[in-house]
Amino acid sequence: MVKIFDTLLGKNSTSSDDEYMELDLSSYEEHGRDAPALLVKIATIGDLKDTPRVKDEVYNGNIVIVDISRLKMDKISYERVLKDLKEVAKDVNGDIIGLGDQRYVVLTPMSVKISRDKIGGA
Repeated sequence: MVKIFDTLLGKNSTSSDDEYMELDLSSYEEHGRDAPALLVKIATIGDLKDTPRVKDEVYNGNIVIVDISRLKMDKISYERVLKDLKEVAKDVNGDIIGLGDQRYVVLTPMSVKISRDKIGGA
C-alpha cells in the first residue's frame, strides 16, 4: 500500500527521461489550421444517378449548390430528385432552398440554416 502512495506522490519513481518520447506537434497544428470547417461545392444533376454524389457531400458536412435546370424537361425525374434531396436535408438536420426560378437548389449540413429573408431588392 505504501508503494502505491509513493508512486502516486512521485517518491521512489523508477521512471527516467529515457522512457518518454518527444513529439513534434507542429505538423499537426499546421494541418489543422489549413483545413476548413466546411466546403461549398457546386454540382449539376442531369438525372437520378447523379444524386448519390451530392448526397455524400452533404453527409460529409459540405454545403452543395446544385444546378437542376437539366431536370426541368422530365417532371418525374425532377420531382424524384427533389424528394431525395429534401430527405437528405432532413436526415442531416440541415436545410434546403430553391433559387433562381427553381434552377438551383442549395443543400446545407447540420448546424447550417438558410435564412429566407432577402437582403436588398424588392
